[in-house]
Amino acid sequence: MSHSGSTYSGAPASKIGRRGFLKATLVMGAAAAAPVGSSAQTQGAAAGNPALGNEFVIRAGHILSMDGDVGDFASGEVHVKDGRIVAVGEKLSVAGIEAVDATDMIVMPGFIDTHSHLWNAFLRGSIRGDDPVRGYFPTTNRAAPLCTPDDASASARFGLLEALLSGTTCINNFSHNTRSVEHANAEIRASIDLGVRTRYSYGTPGRGERLDTTGVEAVRKQWATGHPLITVGVNLQTPAPDILKSGGDDDKFVAEARFAKELGLPVSLHYGNTAHGLVAFMDKHDLLGPHILFIHTQGLTEAERNTLVAKNVQFSMSPAIEIPYSTVRNGYIQFAELEQLGASLSLSVDASSAMATADFFTVMRALQWSHKQRADVDRTLEPKRILEIATLGGARALGLDREIGSLTPGKKADIILVRKTDLNIAPVIDPYFSLVFSGGARNVDTVIVDGVLVVKSGQHVRVDGSDVVAKAEQAGRAMHEKLEHIIANTKESVEQLNKKG
Repeated sequence: MSHSGSTYSGAPASKIGRRGFLKATLVMGAAAAAPVGSSAQTQGAAAGNPALGNEFVIRAGHILSMDGDVGDFASGEVHVKDGRIVAVGEKLSVAGIEAVDATDMIVMPGFIDTHSHLWNAFLRGSIRGDDPVRGYFPTTNRAAPLCTPDDASASARFGLLEALLSGTTCINNFSHNTRSVEHANAEIRASIDLGVRTRYSYGTPGRGERLDTTGVEAVRKQWATGHPLITVGVNLQTPAPDILKSGGDDDKFVAEARFAKELGLPVSLHYGNTAHGLVAFMDKHDLLGPHILFIHTQGLTEAERNTLVAKNVQFSMSPAIEIPYSTVRNGYIQFAELEQLGASLSLSVDASSAMATADFFTVMRALQWSHKQRADVDRTLEPKRILEIATLGGARALGLDREIGSLTPGKKADIILVRKTDLNIAPVIDPYFSLVFSGGARNVDTVIVDGVLVVKSGQHVRVDGSDVVAKAEQAGRAMHEKLEHIIANTKESVEQLNKKG
């Protein structure tokens, strides 16, 4: 099919995907990352990499808009101009502009990961599941104080690249090892270099340490309005279990939560087996609201669920982590209960170092698996609902649903193209079913963020993927040697290491 204007064609099914990324065999242009404030499109073009202009149309794709008013189209078009979606329809009156050929591809909004610890992605080779010595918590607790800004940068770039190749266009970077402003800036610049829309959630450098409010304000001042891809939030450590259990107070936690609210910064926090009583504590101090993102939906009582939903709190489920790691400690994933209440639900990877992948398709399937396994609830969960949670649900959880999460005219153009003819997914009859049941990162052909082409034919167009992997591997191996030395010489008990997590 021919169109007016130049045409960019997607890759054939045989092109490399996530497996190639992990093997560091991507063949890309060695373009330098676009500096802050520069045009990514101009940088890509200058380096000889493919780039889209300020206006283009995606044609002949199977459109899943995730917007009930817009609808879906078996063969439709998406018109993009100046980074925003202008129109979506079966046949648009657009001629003479650049065209993206989406034949045999699904065109949809990118996935939104509402909770990911990018600083420890490079520890993937060192973490051994729930092993008491080399498991996630003891490993990250040992590594955290040794992590330099260079380590944080290498790790974040590694995690972000894999996320992009999985079709993730927006991430809440829950950085619970923000050791300095330099560490924060290293991770934020990684997001800009890779072209990923990011909320950077500034955190603390260890359990028991308090939020560096001066650092938060410095990062907020520099980035909150300084780049179109970056927003800033905080993540807070919950009060100590004995305080929550006794009904006591934690004035410092309350002060940090109010500090964030006064600055208009969204708050992310973990809920787990050491946080029972947190809902009542926060409610007592009037700290609950739509700016709060509760991560992990396990162990909540009926009264707590009702309170959280009534206060319009947001929720992030990490089923691919919660099934193997958290279920035995804090109960099953309470998707059914929260869904029945109409809660604002989203999905997240959590830690690709522990999950051993950042593939968002795996996250979607894990939600389905965990829900279908339960015999005590209505187990109906349609693939379309899972896709909605993975896209528009994530946007709502991050307060960005007016800007992203669906292919709606006026919203930012965060769009992915997924091949329908690859061996593992073909034939695609119902695209929702195929994406959830059969899809994988290997099928993601094209990723566009803020109207900018960042992935084409399963390869990043601005950074050298093999270099990203090599630097993460180098940093990871160096850290592993340090960790093994600590293990060989430490007298710290396994119980003490795990308590720190």
